[in-house]
Amino acid sequence: MSDAQARTRAGLLLGVGAYLTWGVMPLYFRLIARVPAVEIVAHRVLWSLLFLAALIALRRGWASIRSALAWRSLAILAGSTVLLSINWLVFTYAVTHDHVLAASLGYYLNPLVNILLGVALLKERLSRPQIAATALAAAGVAILAFGAGAGPGLWMSLALAVSFASYGFLRKIAPAGALEGLAIETMLMAPFALAWIGWMEAAGTAGFTAFGPSVAFLVAFGGAVTAIPLLLFTGAARRLPYSTLGFLQYIAPTLQLLIGVFYGEPLTPAHLACFGAIWTALALVAIDGWRTHRRARIAEPL
Repeated sequence: MSDAQARTRAGLLLGVGAYLTWGVMPLYFRLIARVPAVEIVAHRVLWSLLFLAALIALRRGWASIRSALAWRSLAILAGSTVLLSINWLVFTYAVTHDHVLAASLGYYLNPLVNILLGVALLKERLSRPQIAATALAAAGVAILAFGAGAGPGLWMSLALAVSFASYGFLRKIAPAGALEGLAIETMLMAPFALAWIGWMEAAGTAGFTAFGPSVAFLVAFGGAVTAIPLLLFTGAARRLPYSTLGFLQYIAPTLQLLIGVFYGEPLTPAHLACFGAIWTALALVAIDGWRTHRRARIAEPL
């Protein structure tokens, strides 16, 4: 096996591992569903910070943290921190309140929102398949809104898609690596998380210590649950073409969809029509991306 083949194989394993972890994450949150969603996120922030600090210390990466604290970088990361906080809160609330299908729909929509952000913010031009895909996705969301009502599930889906796509855009332009950027984001969230946990503990309404040591351990394990798939993803991104990574990203929402159906969430005709439209739209985008990548490789000089 050549070095390039070994690198690609390692990238595939890392990428599949990341998206499998994100895909089954609703099962983890169901185990701690008795703990309030905001408290789960607060603990996720603090335990993630400890986990990331240990990783940075092992890698002796404090110099890269200091370089990422320049004013421009910090301003961008402050914005991404707000978006990440919204995304974590909405996702945690969705999966702990039986809206896993809404979470799945949100992450299916995410690549299409990325396309719209590219047009709006980067002045990118859409190909015809991308225009058709965007129109199909919009039609699917409209069908869901009309057929199932613009209830909390639909708003959760849209909030997840928009917040994560916007977060990805800011992280794309932030001069900070994945590990360093996430560490700074959790540092910025930590005072608010600590204040919230302190207030709940003082009020006697905290769930961390109310349901026994097993639940407390699972809540604390949220730090590793947050950081590990991100590190796997970063390793995959360094080894794989972006187009290949794009195909892998649909593993997570597909698993979330199956989990939601398995636990008895209603899959209405409006849901089926919406998912069908979005799957078709994603297929158009994927085929268009593959063709573009293939033409570019053919055009490369030998």
